[in-house]
Amino acid sequence: MNRPLAIHHVSMIIADSQRARRFYEGVLGLDLAERPDLGFPGLWLTIGHQQIHLLELPNPDPVEGRPEHAGRDRHLAMTIGSLDALAARLEEQGISFTRSRSGRKALFCRDPDGNGLEFIEG
Repeated sequence: MNRPLAIHHVSMIIADSQRARRFYEGVLGLDLAERPDLGFPGLWLTIGHQQIHLLELPNPDPVEGRPEHAGRDRHLAMTIGSLDALAARLEEQGISFTRSRSGRKALFCRDPDGNGLEFIEG
């Protein structure tokens, strides 16, 4: 059977590429990847061997009314070396987050556009 081998990238809608870049590159420390001209603004970021594609397009989904705890919403999960270091960076930037309610070493936050993110210490 010829089945998928890995996730190559995930795409998320954003409203402002520069604001998203300050969060993903500045706060999370991700690296920008080369992105072709697609006729609309956006960013590609590298995370391990995968990428996050941020598309600056009109968002068809409501941003308001999403659960405070992003684990109860669709979200992107990433592994990270130290949750405490990430929590400190998020606090410095005034970005709210919640810890995993299951007791796992994980925390959840939202990017500036309301996209849910999970970070698992690993």
